[in-house]
Amino acid sequence: MKPLFLNPPTFEDFDGGAGARYQASREVTSFWYPTWLCFPAGMIEGSRVVDAPVQKYTLEDCLTIAKEFDMVVMYTSTPTLRIDIETARRIKEIKPGIVTVLTGPHVSVLPEESLRAGRGIIDIVCRGEFDYSTKELCEGREWSRVDGISFFREGQIVHTPDRPPIQDLDALPFVAPIYKRDLPIEEYIIPHFKNPYVSIYSSRGCPSHCIYCLWPQTFSGRTMRVRSPQNVYEEVKWIVDNIPEMRELSFDDDTFTADRTHAREVAALIKPLGISWTVNARANTDFETLKTLREAGLRHVVVGFESGNDQILKNIKKGVTKAQAVQFSKDCKKLGLSIHGAFIMGLPGESKDTVRETIEFAKAMDLNSIQASLASPYPGTEFYDMCKQQGWINSDDFLDDSGHQKCIINYPDYSNAEIFNSVEEFYNKFYFRPKYIARSIGRMIVDGDERRKLLKEGKQYLQYMRKRKESCSDCQ
Repeated sequence: MKPLFLNPPTFEDFDGGAGARYQASREVTSFWYPTWLCFPAGMIEGSRVVDAPVQKYTLEDCLTIAKEFDMVVMYTSTPTLRIDIETARRIKEIKPGIVTVLTGPHVSVLPEESLRAGRGIIDIVCRGEFDYSTKELCEGREWSRVDGISFFREGQIVHTPDRPPIQDLDALPFVAPIYKRDLPIEEYIIPHFKNPYVSIYSSRGCPSHCIYCLWPQTFSGRTMRVRSPQNVYEEVKWIVDNIPEMRELSFDDDTFTADRTHAREVAALIKPLGISWTVNARANTDFETLKTLREAGLRHVVVGFESGNDQILKNIKKGVTKAQAVQFSKDCKKLGLSIHGAFIMGLPGESKDTVRETIEFAKAMDLNSIQASLASPYPGTEFYDMCKQQGWINSDDFLDDSGHQKCIINYPDYSNAEIFNSVEEFYNKFYFRPKYIARSIGRMIVDGDERRKLLKEGKQYLQYMRKRKESCSDCQ
């Protein structure tokens, strides 16, 4: 069978594909590559990857494309499941014989509920890593002999045995050739990266135990599996040779620095290529590792600080203290590394005081850029179980009608409206301070491209905040 791997259309500026850390419309245009869909696409002859939000394909466009395929494999998420089932229904209408498959963390955790929600529409749910499951299905293997899937048979749901996490990551194909074949490289933009960028994984899984993080708890696992440094180098070299427009490479591993030996070995191999690159790092990475990576071309680190309050960090099992984060920031500045700090508002223990503490923490570290998101208790996470047990969840809808994040958590002493508003407060107090504005003006004066970029992003941010405030009336 010829498969279409589809990241389906949803909302304007919605980034929730098979690579995004959380699913929502973004403040400023941001798109991650659908990397998880590209691995199996590279294993199956006649495949195609479509990333509808990035390629600006409408549902009608996707229906036209789907007619040419025998199977459609759609990545779905908790917030978009209902929309994605409707997309599958429309595809079935125009081609009844097509096999519809859902993948992603949500259906991995809730396969029965997902199948029942899409009964008569969704044929198969893939649980966990779906690289080999989809390959075997396309080869015509009997469904009952394909591990890691769930489906209806004679009115009953059948679960085949779990598929173990892939250990030999070197056996998987490179994703970069699929990017080049099917996707518009220039349209993948992350504001704090040099663009266009290209993103790959050097590992799967993360050994940390953060209670809120979706991927390790539901999909990629808490055991880190790595590609050999040589294998990583070969894909990076392929990118350098074949995607010359790339200005920066992103290692989008859950935590690139979790295995520091592996990180240093990869850095040593790619150093002669002379490229700029970025990683997701933890704020307890030691100075010597950062120095080694910096000398090999690392320019920028994305770090989940989450909160500036030590008790909240303990509550979420972050495994990193506020003091460690401060030292990490100092080390990065000493080495000339740029830092993008990610924060989550509304984690257990949040209050007006802890919000102020977190804002002051980010300002004191004087990070290059920040991202503030709302705490979202996705099914399958320890955070979700905690919220359900305590009765903190007040809605099943993670997004509003425009695709913006809603705050679905109500704490006894801190309401969802207060948490929702803390995001805008954080952004305003961080970005509209004299020091940051002066630095931005300086960059715009000396660099025309930077001026155009910052003005565009500023306009997008103001428009986003206006839409967010207008559409989330139940969070006010």
